[in-house]
Amino acid sequence: MPNTFHYLMRAGAAAVWLAGATPVTAQAPLAAATRSTADTGRAAYTPQDVQFMTGMIAHHAQAVMIAGWAPSHGASASLRAMCERIVVGQTDEIVLIQRWLRDRHEAVPQPDTIYHPMPGMTMAMVMPGMLTDAQLAQLDSARGQQFDRLFLTDMIQHHQGAITMVNTLFGSNGGGEEEIVFRFASDVYADQTTEIARMHRMLDALPGSTR
Repeated sequence: MPNTFHYLMRAGAAAVWLAGATPVTAQAPLAAATRSTADTGRAAYTPQDVQFMTGMIAHHAQAVMIAGWAPSHGASASLRAMCERIVVGQTDEIVLIQRWLRDRHEAVPQPDTIYHPMPGMTMAMVMPGMLTDAQLAQLDSARGQQFDRLFLTDMIQHHQGAITMVNTLFGSNGGGEEEIVFRFASDVYADQTTEIARMHRMLDALPGSTR
């Protein structure tokens, strides 16, 4: 199984999620919308926007990687369908982010380049929700119903991390007000909140569920 970091990117400001504002409530996208629409002109993008978009490439890349395991790991038909949507949707979003960075002459990381957290940091500190190498190894060794259960549990954690990233962006000074960043971050928030609820229902439906 490939090492986690082989699916992550190089970023110069790895401390963004520690240095950013305190995560806000579920009303964060609405608050950002109010700020954005109150402006008479198009909001300029900020360093926080660049850091969010860059970090989301790595975050999406890990989701695409593990979702791609579903066919070879005996996942159920319903989980395989969800994983197909994740692979297609988040791959397309990686392309969108890369285009956004390129158009602004920012560094454009590739999902398969190596990312190293700053000394003293863990991957979860840099990008919330990321699976550890141990979690990846456990998931990769699972098959059938065990894979379904572990995948759903791990992806709920992963999605919740992405929501934290969005909340941190919208809680920062000026972050998330640029038009494309706002739309993308709001979509991530809405889509992954919906998918978390769906995955909880799928977990509840598994035989032997104690939830």
